[in-house]
Amino acid sequence: MKNTIKTTALALALSVAMLTGTHAQTQGVSDTEILVGSNVDLSGVFAPFSTSAIDAANQYFGEINEAGGVHGRKIRLIAEDHGYAMPKAMQNINKLVNSDQVFAMLLSLGTPMNIASFPLLERKNVANVNPLSAARQMVEPPAPYKYSGFSSYYDQIDAGIEFLKDNEGAKVICAMYIPNDFGIEVEESAKEAAERYGLEFKTETTHKPDELDFVGSLSKLRDEGCDTIALALGVRQTITVLATAKKLGWDDANFLGASASFHTVVAKVPDQQTDGFYAASGWPDLTTRMDDPYVQKWVADFQAEFGEFPGTGAVLGRSAAETFVKGLEAAGPDLTAESFQKGMESLSFVDAITGVQVDYGPDDHQGGDAIIISKIDGGNWKVLGEK
Repeated sequence: MKNTIKTTALALALSVAMLTGTHAQTQGVSDTEILVGSNVDLSGVFAPFSTSAIDAANQYFGEINEAGGVHGRKIRLIAEDHGYAMPKAMQNINKLVNSDQVFAMLLSLGTPMNIASFPLLERKNVANVNPLSAARQMVEPPAPYKYSGFSSYYDQIDAGIEFLKDNEGAKVICAMYIPNDFGIEVEESAKEAAERYGLEFKTETTHKPDELDFVGSLSKLRDEGCDTIALALGVRQTITVLATAKKLGWDDANFLGASASFHTVVAKVPDQQTDGFYAASGWPDLTTRMDDPYVQKWVADFQAEFGEFPGTGAVLGRSAAETFVKGLEAAGPDLTAESFQKGMESLSFVDAITGVQVDYGPDDHQGGDAIIISKIDGGNWKVLGEK
């Protein structure tokens, strides 16, 4: 009887140990590898951000892996294209988290796409690091798994309107936006900034992500007397709006974008059709950082591998990848969701590519707080001020 009891007790102990070991195993982490997911737009209206961001992140992870990885583990990034479409985005996040079982998400693009993924990420303790969205919801309400890279769209538009009031005499504010979580944040900021600074918010127009005919909307805004228009549109749409306004001869209004409009390709449009466009972003354009030796080397390495100058997406991809690696290093060799949280919350450094101070903490999961006002002049972004 005693032997039977001992055998039964031993079997129970082994079962508990096996179950405990199973529960202790961190999703996406083995002795040799860390799996990272990215839910991105490689074929839609924000593809200019995602494609080069993934290239830059993979390039950096390749360098880290060649040097032995992080605490002996190599990083493997799995990127899925949603084309800026919600149904595909939700399929992707389910695959990445439940099927691929990634440890963390990195550089996922789209405010509505990220927001919709949060319940699943929270249930699985999967961190969402430096998404390609600067919406306030990327860190609000606070949660252990949310980490954003730079200042929010809301704060950027607020700072941009204040700048234009002080320097360009802005009085009548309007907005053109995609009516989703991204566009609504920009529109709300424009409205509330107008009230805050004693200006008038006059009117707005809303647009589908694939819309490219803006003659009617611009004519309406001009007739309404708008002198400052906040934009929350796709990259190609932003360029089309600016070029159309010039064709209509509307050159006495200022157009303002947040970081989603702040891209190298917007400045490099032929015939300087986008000159005069303002953007408030969380970092300066790469061309303003080319006197830094670290930046020079990275640009040369990127051009050697991909055959082109790294645009804004590449800047964000490299920045996010370096931040992620720093978080992994700080987490230590026993990598879990909890140790990664502690590692991320311990980070304080100057981002080598952007030059922006990055600080995380237990009560602050937004890395950078800087807001930089830039304007396209002669086909290049020029820094005008910083808040």
